[in-house]
Amino acid sequence: MTANPLTHFDAEGQAHMVDVAAKGETHRIARAAGSIFMQPETLALVAGGSAKKGDVLGIARVAAIQASKRTAELIPLCHPVALTRVAADFAIDGERNAVHIEVTAECTGRTGVEMEALTAASVGLLTVYDMLKAVDRGMRIDGVRLLEKQGGKSGHWRADAQ
Repeated sequence: MTANPLTHFDAEGQAHMVDVAAKGETHRIARAAGSIFMQPETLALVAGGSAKKGDVLGIARVAAIQASKRTAELIPLCHPVALTRVAADFAIDGERNAVHIEVTAECTGRTGVEMEALTAASVGLLTVYDMLKAVDRGMRIDGVRLLEKQGGKSGHWRADAQ
């Protein structure tokens, strides 16, 4: 019988938290990204800082960082990770009427920070939606994905160029 590649299931197919006790601590980094698309008028509110609820990207940045720290509470089988750094950067894309986020999460530990980076990117974009929904309910969040991970036994992985 071959080993189950889905590590969150035991030999009987039951969900469990992966045992990382025997793994060595390494410096780990993950980058994730995503986008939210909106009407040009909505993007103008973001770019001009004139949204009714305030500094949309500033608040979304704080929300993203906060979400990264709460990932283990939201994703049932994630280990709590002692993050050493989280950065959430936004870019306004006037050509595509979008706001893009890129999150970098880092730790020194026995398990990676991919879920923390992905959670942060998702919540950052959801916060943008929440702050602007009064003027544009048709916004679309798209392309949330892992861009890169480093550290641990599996080494360095980078997404194919898209």
